[in-house]
Amino acid sequence: MNLSQSQRPRIQTLVEVLLLVLAAALFAAHYLHLSADFPNHSPWMDWAKYTDEGWYGDAAIRHIQRGSWNVPGDFNPAAALPVWPLLELAVFHFTGVSLISARALSVTVFGIILLVSYLLLRRARPNSLAPAAAILLLATSPFCYAFTRLAILEPLLIFFTLLALTAASFATPDPKSRLRDPALSLALGLLLPLMILTKTTAVFLLPAVAWMLWASTGYRLRSFLRVGIPAAGLAATLWLAYFGLLIRPHFLADYRYLFSANAYTGITRDNAVKVLTDTIMDGLWMGTLLYPLGVLIAILVLVRLRRFLMERDPLVPALLLWTLGYLAFLAYHNNLQPRYYLVVAVPLTLFIPLAIDSLLTQLPSTPSAKRIRTAILILAAADLAAITVTDASQTLRFLRTPQYTFLHAAQALEQVVHADPTHSPLVLSISGSDLSLMTGLPSICDDFGTMELPQRIATYHPGWYATWNEVDDDKMDALAPFDHPSRVSAFPAMDDPERNLLILYRLDPPVPEPQRPQHRRTTPRLLQTKLGQQPSTSQLEH
Repeated sequence: MNLSQSQRPRIQTLVEVLLLVLAAALFAAHYLHLSADFPNHSPWMDWAKYTDEGWYGDAAIRHIQRGSWNVPGDFNPAAALPVWPLLELAVFHFTGVSLISARALSVTVFGIILLVSYLLLRRARPNSLAPAAAILLLATSPFCYAFTRLAILEPLLIFFTLLALTAASFATPDPKSRLRDPALSLALGLLLPLMILTKTTAVFLLPAVAWMLWASTGYRLRSFLRVGIPAAGLAATLWLAYFGLLIRPHFLADYRYLFSANAYTGITRDNAVKVLTDTIMDGLWMGTLLYPLGVLIAILVLVRLRRFLMERDPLVPALLLWTLGYLAFLAYHNNLQPRYYLVVAVPLTLFIPLAIDSLLTQLPSTPSAKRIRTAILILAAADLAAITVTDASQTLRFLRTPQYTFLHAAQALEQVVHADPTHSPLVLSISGSDLSLMTGLPSICDDFGTMELPQRIATYHPGWYATWNEVDDDKMDALAPFDHPSRVSAFPAMDDPERNLLILYRLDPPVPEPQRPQHRRTTPRLLQTKLGQQPSTSQLEH
């Protein structure tokens, strides 16, 4: 994607500015309709749109609404993942608890991702259109549009990983640069625990950061260790301090429960081939044109990996390690939800134009190679243009057709709850945290928690139960000893045929079963006898 020296100053600058302006305009549109549903009838059926925004911001929501972030016995993921709720808490301090504020924070994080990505790629390719092309691809992606507008953990994890790669890229083997080594160690030592305390799956991204540091220090062990050991030591110290001073003495049960609830492996010898196949094929969620192109280019890079190492082009292998590392987690976890692929989509999208540019620059300067380079450049530009146009049209369709079914259902449910002062406003629901984020109603979860559900019900006495489409038998069994669910209302919401009706039950005291009257057994008059009139044994034998 490099142009000749005579063309570069004018044409490339104009094209780059155009690409960046288009990207900025499409990114700005992410702030529109922030309270709308996750796009209905999209290719991505993900439970996150019903639950995760509330769950992983629950600590901030509860701190503002109740004065305490932790509800003993309920689902409290902030014990292991505190960074995102702390950021939300800072925003809610000024705005109050608000779905729009939480989502605006997530979109803002995505905007900073675009900026950091551009700066990182510009460091690697200062005279190329690859950085601007990559940013435009991210800004137009309907997949990124849908999931970065949810207040979930993945965008923040991507942001910290990009910052860690950027910090590692400033390392150098030059002995004269030792004055900045402590600053780099400090930056990495802070960023690594921030990544893990944002989302524990960040451990699968650490090889990409380590590779970038290794390459930036000239593939020299002494230079690598000079920066890496202090960084790793600081990161370990901060994490151990957090765990030892706060979690172990106070919230160890909540911390452990997050891992047990997620069941962090589902791959076995029997299903390994199917899981790996599904993990690779489900990558099409990221884009039916973009993903196959990314796979093709990744194969070309792996074939020429030795050349990349000789050329000392560290960012391309680092982005490839990031992509493959998180795909390894997805296969290991075997819970292939579309939102997890967001952590793959960003590095893969950055990787495609950067790797194309690197492959082109590796071609020799012979006339025949120049013709090949020109043909490949035209083909690559056509592919990227097709991806951009296709993705932008789908993103614009989402923008033009916002729906608010979940918000309206939550607001209608809130009106019903507040209209009945005889019952506690506490709502029991798997989507309760989302309802709290949207309406301010207090809630506890009916599915996850360190207490068994009957114990949680007995402890907190919810006045209402909200469920999707039907009441599961285990939930009804848990409620039966304490409450009698009376169906009050139902609110259509969202597009999942199995979860498109939010049903509200009022939890009344159980109705005691009427006692059956005790009837005295009477002997028929003809069989009644007085004392001394009973027949003898010999008479009975006859």
